[in-house]
Amino acid sequence: MNLIFYLMVIRKFFHLAKALHPETQYLKIKEIINHGPNAKSFVLVPDTNKGTTKLAYFQAGQYISLRLHINGSYVTRPYAIRSTPVQALRGEYIVTMKLVPTGFVTPFIWKNWHVGTSVVASGPAGQLFYEPIRDKENIVALAGGSGITPFYSMAGAILDGTIDANLTILYGSRTHDNILLGDELQKIADQTSKVKLVNILSDEDVTGYEHGFITKELIKKYAPAGNYSIFISGPSVMYQFAMKEVDQLHLAPGRVRHELNGNNASPYDFADYPAAAKDKNFKLTVITRDQLTTIKAAANESLLVALERAGIVAPSMCRSGVCSACRSRLVSGKAFIPAEFDHRRAADAEFGYLNTCVSYPISDLTLEVPVHDYANQFG
Repeated sequence: MNLIFYLMVIRKFFHLAKALHPETQYLKIKEIINHGPNAKSFVLVPDTNKGTTKLAYFQAGQYISLRLHINGSYVTRPYAIRSTPVQALRGEYIVTMKLVPTGFVTPFIWKNWHVGTSVVASGPAGQLFYEPIRDKENIVALAGGSGITPFYSMAGAILDGTIDANLTILYGSRTHDNILLGDELQKIADQTSKVKLVNILSDEDVTGYEHGFITKELIKKYAPAGNYSIFISGPSVMYQFAMKEVDQLHLAPGRVRHELNGNNASPYDFADYPAAAKDKNFKLTVITRDQLTTIKAAANESLLVALERAGIVAPSMCRSGVCSACRSRLVSGKAFIPAEFDHRRAADAEFGYLNTCVSYPISDLTLEVPVHDYANQFG
C-alpha cells in the first residue's frame, strides 16, 4: 500500500513539473497588434487541437523560445513574454518584436503569421526576473530596443500586485518615434508610483527626454537612494556599453543581472579576435550519434547559425551563451568565444565543451552535437 501511495505522489509531482516546465508548447495566434510599420505584438493562446490546454506559468521577465522551420532551416528565437503572469493564468501570452528587414526570422514572421497560425514554443525560461531573496526591492532596469519587453511585463506585474518592488526603467532609443511600447508603458507608470520610465534618445535632443546613452551618470541621477539591483536587457552592443558603465559603479556581487536579445554582435567587434581568421570559411564536421556531416562555417557567424543554415536540428534556447541548451563538445579545431559571453562552467571549458551560440570558427573543426529528435516540433 505504501509503495502504491508513493508511486501516486511521484506521478502527481511528475505531471505538475511537466505542466510548469513543458519542453514544448503548441500555441496559435489569437490577435496581431501593429505598433507602426516595423513592430508587432502577437497574442498567443493554447492550441488545444495539438495538445496544449494550458499555458505554463512564468516569472515576469522570462522568455519563450520560438521554433521555426524556414526554407529548410530549423531555427529558434527567444522572445520575452511582455504580458503579465496573471494573463498567462487567463490563457494568453503576448510577445512583441521589431522587424529586422535584413534578418532571417522576422521577415518570415511578417509574411507568414496571421490570426490562427500555429506557433511552436518552449516553456518559459530565463533568469531576468525579480527574486526577493536575491534582489534588492529597488530595481534599475537598463533597456535598449525590444529589450524593453521583459520590463514591460515586470511593470504590469508590479501594477497588479504580483511583484512587490520598485522599478525605474532607463530606456534607450535612437529617436522618439522609435520608442517601442512607450505610451503603453507610461500608462502603467501613471497608475503606480512604483514604476518610473525615463526615455533616453541617442540621435535626438528633444525636450522631456534625456539625450545620449545610458551612462553611469544617468544611472546615478535616477537610481533610488540606498541599495538597488540593476537588470539589463537589449542587443549585445548596448549590453557591452552598459556593462562598462555599470562596472564603474562598483556594485556588490550579485547586484547585476542581464539577458541579451539573442545573437551577439559580429566576433570582429572584439579586441581579442584573431585577425587571421577574419572573413574566412571553414570546414565544420558535425557528429550526431554515428552520423558525420560536413558543412561550411563562416568566421563571422556562430557555430549555431552554421548548423541551422545546414538544416541540422541543433538544440538552443537563449542564443546568448547563458542557458547552455546548445552545449556541444569540440572534438578538434579552434573556436573563438568572446570573454564577455563565455558563461561556461569551469569543467566544460576544461573538457572541451562550448555553447555554439557564442562560439565562432577560427579553423576547420569537428563538433559533437547532442541529438534532438523533435524536428516535427517546429512550426
